Amino acid sequence: MEDQREALRKIITTLAVKNEEIQSFIYSLKQMLLNVEANSAKVQEDLEAEFQSLFSLLEELKEGMLMKIKQDRASRAYELQNQLAACTRALESSEELLETANQTLQATDREDFPQAAKQIKDGVTMAPAFRLSLKAKVSDNMSHLMVDFAQERRMLQALTFLPVPSAPVIDLAESLVADNCVTLVWRMPDEDNKIDHYVLEYRRTNFEGPPRLKEDQPWMVIEGIQQTEYTLTGLKFDMKYMNFRVKACNKAVSGEFSEPVTLETPVSVSLCFSVLCPCHGLSWSLSVSLCASGFPHLCDSHICLAPAFMFRLDASTSHQNLRVDDLSVEWDAMGGKVQDIKAREKDGKGRTASPVNSPARGTPSPKRMPSGRGGRDRFTAESYTVLGDTLIDGGEHYWEVRYEPDSKAFGLGVAYRSLGRFEQLGKTAASWCVYVNNWLQVSFTAKHANKAKVLDTPVPDCLGVHCDFHQGLLSFYNARTKQLLHTFKAKFTQPLLPAFTVWCGSFHVTAGLQVPSSVRCLQKRGSATSSSNASLT
Repeated sequence: MEDQREALRKIITTLAVKNEEIQSFIYSLKQMLLNVEANSAKVQEDLEAEFQSLFSLLEELKEGMLMKIKQDRASRAYELQNQLAACTRALESSEELLETANQTLQATDREDFPQAAKQIKDGVTMAPAFRLSLKAKVSDNMSHLMVDFAQERRMLQALTFLPVPSAPVIDLAESLVADNCVTLVWRMPDEDNKIDHYVLEYRRTNFEGPPRLKEDQPWMVIEGIQQTEYTLTGLKFDMKYMNFRVKACNKAVSGEFSEPVTLETPVSVSLCFSVLCPCHGLSWSLSVSLCASGFPHLCDSHICLAPAFMFRLDASTSHQNLRVDDLSVEWDAMGGKVQDIKAREKDGKGRTASPVNSPARGTPSPKRMPSGRGGRDRFTAESYTVLGDTLIDGGEHYWEVRYEPDSKAFGLGVAYRSLGRFEQLGKTAASWCVYVNNWLQVSFTAKHANKAKVLDTPVPDCLGVHCDFHQGLLSFYNARTKQLLHTFKAKFTQPLLPAFTVWCGSFHVTAGLQVPSSVRCLQKRGSATSSSNASLT
């Protein structure tokens, strides 16, 4: 009996699911009917507009051609009228001379005859009739203004609806994910010379496989792409995957989206090999970055999984003169008084200023620093410092910082969580940093345990930090050129936190970055163990 009940429940569940599917399909059909009406009205309106535009163009061409004929007719008539008038005058003059000559021949007075004959000769010599060209200045042929629209008529007869572009096909073999960039390559299944541009859409997701219909993250749109590939740069790989789709557009209509693809983004695999040449005894290293989802079986190779490092600034640790907004910080001379008031207000509501407890953050990561640091643990006095909210206790991590060049002082690095509230970065054994001082005189130094080393290099406006916890390496780079600026080599005995300090200035942190392949290769080649850093290790 119970088995029959269970079987009946399953049937009921199946029927209920099927009913929901049918209801959803009915809703889709009704919506499609509405769309058919709306879309047909739109394309009919567009067709009317296109034909009206064509009629207007033809009318303009007709008026222009008629005007050309009229102008040509007027010009020719003017020339012929002038030539006709000149000939008429010449003929009248010539007839008068002819009559005078006949009268002279018939005269009986022989004494006046020579003089009269000479006058007639001179008159004939100067007569307009002998200076006229008896060739028409213009032709009466107007054939050069004839038209033949046979070819155009055939073209018009061949007019039809603009074909909808086919859906592109994304080429996963040619697409690439590396260094916080994604290069997507696609192709058209058939040649189409009427394509004007492409539209690319992408979104972040934590779900593998085909994109889901309902997703928390919206599609981001990039329009006007002219080529069949596009590179997205400066991405934050704060989620495991990214969905992509692309469509082709001509002058009037866009085609269907391609089949969406999902690329894995947050983890890269570094394969590092030591190669020895048996003939010459030379050795070199090779570093290859692959996607973590599909590396082959390898033996005796070092494989390093490096997830994108996500963190925010912990406002509960910041000096009261620092205004913290997510990943941006600005020094404020009056900030202490304002933050005291805000802190008391928040304490009254049972909240802290730490972004860790923000409802938008959801469940915190186990590595995130607990929010137990109260106001008494804020950095104070001349330690204008703020820490990140995520511990580093293993692996490789990379982040970048862009600071305001007019800042009087700025520093970045890492520190143990035990760094004292009065202690400044680089002045104790619990912190490592590079420090820019623009006050009175400009200096750029690497600091640790109250020891400083002057860095003989221009100060970049954007700095990259690479921390390899297990190897005990902390390296600083020019974030734009990836030039190595300095490396600390230490044995980290406690988890680390990103640390920053600023006085009379501001800075912005970019988190969610993978370790750039160029940085990883520099480290693997041994650049990180430069002897010039020995005094600070």
